[in-house]
Amino acid sequence: MERREEQPGAAGAGAAPALDFTVENVEKDPEWPAPVQSCAVLQALHQLYYDPNIENKNLAQKWLMQAQVSPQAWHFSWQLLQPDKVPEIQYFGASALHIKISRYWSDIPTDQYESLKAQLFTQITRFASGSKIVLTRLCVALASLALSMMPDAWPCAVADMVRLFQAEDSPVDGQGRCLALLELLTVLPEEFQTSRLPQYRKGLDSELFDSSVEAIVNAISQPDSQRYVNTLLKLIPLVLGLQEQLRQAVQNGDMETSHGICRIAVALGENHSRALLDQVEHWQSFLALVNMIMFCTGIPGHYPVNETTSSLTLTFWYTLQDDILSFEAEKQAVYQQVYRPVYFQLVDVLLHKAQFPSDEEYGFWSSDEKEQFRIYRVDISDTLMYVYEMLGAELLSNLYDKLGRLLTSSEEPYSWQHTEALLYGFQSIAETIDVNYSDVVPGLIGLIPRISISNVQLADTVMFTIGALSEWLADHPVMINSVLPLVLHALGNPELSVSSVSTLKKICRECKYDLPPYAANIVAVSQDVLMKQIHKTSQCMWLMQALGFLLSALQVEEILKNLHSLISPYIQQLEKLAEEIPNPSNKLAIVHILGLLSNLFTTLDVSHHEDDHEGPELRKLPVPQGPNPVVVVLQQVFQLIQKVLSKWLNDAQVVEAVCAIFEKSVKTLLDDFAPMVPQLCEMLGRMYSTIPQASALDLTRQLVHIFAHEPAHFPPIEALFLLVTSVTLTLFQQGPRDHPDIVDSFMQLLAQALKRKPDLFLCERLDVKAVFQCAVLALKFPEAPTVKASCGFFTELLPRCGEVESVGKVVQEDGRMLLIAVLEAIGGQASRSLMDCFADILFALNKHCFSLLSMWIKEALQPPGFPSARLSPEQKDTFSQQILRERVNKRRVKEMVKEFTLLCRGLHGTDYTADY
Repeated sequence: MERREEQPGAAGAGAAPALDFTVENVEKDPEWPAPVQSCAVLQALHQLYYDPNIENKNLAQKWLMQAQVSPQAWHFSWQLLQPDKVPEIQYFGASALHIKISRYWSDIPTDQYESLKAQLFTQITRFASGSKIVLTRLCVALASLALSMMPDAWPCAVADMVRLFQAEDSPVDGQGRCLALLELLTVLPEEFQTSRLPQYRKGLDSELFDSSVEAIVNAISQPDSQRYVNTLLKLIPLVLGLQEQLRQAVQNGDMETSHGICRIAVALGENHSRALLDQVEHWQSFLALVNMIMFCTGIPGHYPVNETTSSLTLTFWYTLQDDILSFEAEKQAVYQQVYRPVYFQLVDVLLHKAQFPSDEEYGFWSSDEKEQFRIYRVDISDTLMYVYEMLGAELLSNLYDKLGRLLTSSEEPYSWQHTEALLYGFQSIAETIDVNYSDVVPGLIGLIPRISISNVQLADTVMFTIGALSEWLADHPVMINSVLPLVLHALGNPELSVSSVSTLKKICRECKYDLPPYAANIVAVSQDVLMKQIHKTSQCMWLMQALGFLLSALQVEEILKNLHSLISPYIQQLEKLAEEIPNPSNKLAIVHILGLLSNLFTTLDVSHHEDDHEGPELRKLPVPQGPNPVVVVLQQVFQLIQKVLSKWLNDAQVVEAVCAIFEKSVKTLLDDFAPMVPQLCEMLGRMYSTIPQASALDLTRQLVHIFAHEPAHFPPIEALFLLVTSVTLTLFQQGPRDHPDIVDSFMQLLAQALKRKPDLFLCERLDVKAVFQCAVLALKFPEAPTVKASCGFFTELLPRCGEVESVGKVVQEDGRMLLIAVLEAIGGQASRSLMDCFADILFALNKHCFSLLSMWIKEALQPPGFPSARLSPEQKDTFSQQILRERVNKRRVKEMVKEFTLLCRGLHGTDYTADY
């Protein structure tokens, strides 16, 4: 029976007489009125439902209603639920329980709450595989009980219900328990809506909003839910039904509600767009959901101050586009027709959301809010770039038309925010998409000078847009003069430091062969802002890189003239600093000047090495004859640099800055650096002999890499290699633990020597045995980079066993020591993240020293407890056999080592290592 309201006077005239409501009387009572006398409850219910006589129906109903609300109902209702009763009687008993709980809760003593709860759980479990109508009424009764007990007497009601129905020791099968739980969770919100709870208690619904959103989102996001397309289709109208609540929340500034509803809509669309798109006959329903998400994307207010919802939607637009473009051509064409207008609308919405607030409002934003807004705009930029894949060139035309109308309209003044947002959209696409073919770029370049730049944010975006079009300018050099003056003017504004310098660097890199007519002006403006110290250190370095690109395209005489003009003030300043007593302030000045020089030489490449990969036909200048301008300058300042070093040799930062000049020059100039090799090797030797530093070793490694194979340069390279090796070995004898950076760089140098010029290990003055033992020691360092570098040395050394006699000899004598160190590391002394590196050594030993390894590994693993007390002899034997059998597949050896190290650490088979 459905619940009915008690009617006043129900026991009045014509009603059944007052009875003793026992089980027997309810089922079959001689004192019933004539129509139902001596009838069982089943007959009474039958009479209620099927007797055509309306008077008989009414009499039966009145009597049964009195029975349900009587005190005796607490007793007879449980008996009516017995298995020997028919479902109609059982249903009556369950309904009576629900009525008593929902309407007469105050009659129940508090000490009987738990007993009542347990009895209801028992009955629901019993009926889980029985009559559905009885199960439903019992669930309604339990739901009413839970609502009455929450939150004080039963605070975790729903969680407890789920836990109890998940219990594996239940006599009911899993499917029955799931069905019962599902029924319970279904009727619970229905009972909440219709219950007689006081309004102050129902007020907790708003408090459950977040939990409800979380539950819905989690359910929708389950991967298995994609299989139930019909259910997903039923969810769409339910989600769409939240639109009015969403609009009200937005209108009232209720960010929590709008955020939650948006999460639900996005979860449904993002997780199931492909499945829902496949339901072609329901395309309008899904389009309505897409439009709801569009509303969330364009939610009024500025992120993150007035709203935080719109950012949730951005990944949905990626997903929807990917799914549309993944269809076969015919179906894709249909959806393109439907959704291209949607994506054009999306562009408008995103550009509106990307607009800055008024200057006054923006001035009140905190630095954190400004940073969040910046990141939000980057996300919008990424989305626009992605949308271009769907809309193509029409998107650029759309943006250009809007900007053109804005800048040429005389009707009303345009806001800088609107202009900036349109430019930002164009920049977002041009930064990553090849727009060289676009027919709107010339018009855009023509519009840029017309923009009235009265705001830093707008000026920044103008700069970045020009920078994004630098490749286009390289193909259309006639347009360079339209924008270059804007960039050079912006260089003088400290607030535009990043945008102006980075844009000039891009133009100088991409358009360098077309810039000689502008070179004098660019150098003059750059030199002026550098002297005025307008920019921070990092932007000064970028500016020097830009000038390096620029000078690379000039004739040698012009380069030297400009270099002299550009760096002479710094050389003079450096000469003065070299005479002063070292102190923190002049140290900063020295490091700054050296940094400027090294960044200039990083990009000043008159031989155009960077263009080699593009093919010689693209070189626009012949390779110059004679000394390289960079080398000329370095030779001129070499003595000055040595003088600076002599005073600052114990300062790692200054030494590193000096080495950076030569290292970057070597990388850029390659063979052109050759004239400097002898004197640089000599200087490095003196530096390292006095105070060993890692930067000197790194520069030595570069020289070995580029020049060691050249016979003419081998003698100074060999001398330097032997010297730094000897000094480093002495350092090892004194205790290398305080110098992990030096050990790291030394190991990398040794590996480079073996790779590039193994002959360096043939020299009798090189103590290969000591080098080997030091590298074994380095394997035990706690610093991961140092260990990796040491492993890299051994993987280069071991393959040379046969060709370099000294290497073969030391491996034969001390290889067992190496193996033990490797096994100790695998056994637990090294980080698990380094196991691949140690596996490489084992693989190299097995491949190049098999007979020795087969003997060493059995001996090494023999002692009990080595390399781990957790290992059995059988496990160690299995590992050694596996390693010895695998001489081809390095990946398989790495898998063996990972398995073995887990055994050693007692982690094998644990959840902790599930993703290892």
